[in-house]
Amino acid sequence: MCEDVKALVGREPSVVHAVGEDRAVQAAAVFKLLADPTRIRIVALLSDCGELTVGELAGLIGRKPTIVSQHLSKLRLAKVVVGRQEGARVHYRLLEEHPGELVRQALMQVEHMTQEHPAHHRTASGASAPRAAAAPAVGDPDFVEALA
Repeated sequence: MCEDVKALVGREPSVVHAVGEDRAVQAAAVFKLLADPTRIRIVALLSDCGELTVGELAGLIGRKPTIVSQHLSKLRLAKVVVGRQEGARVHYRLLEEHPGELVRQALMQVEHMTQEHPAHHRTASGASAPRAAAAPAVGDPDFVEALA
């Protein structure tokens, strides 16, 4: 048990140090909502670009507008995105920055799992800290097994 958690015994635990069952279930639901490649791309684009319409998102990710709209509906119901009507178009944006950060962190973790020297750790000169062992490639059974 880490020292910080030991110090919390008998006091109200922080969200970071002690996660109760209900909170863990809720957090898992967030990951489940984002566990779709199309939704990951939508959240990443909205995080980077701010507001985009269904048509703009569809064009950027190469999916049909109806498919993008279905994913946006799920994200809207979960209070991840919000729409702003402008004429006949709805402009979507992230309600908060947290989903974009989760996606960004997940993509950085993929770099750790698939690259010996993750791009986000490289300096301007291209140098990076050495890693203990090479990670399996995305297509390797070991990679998929590690995600299961």
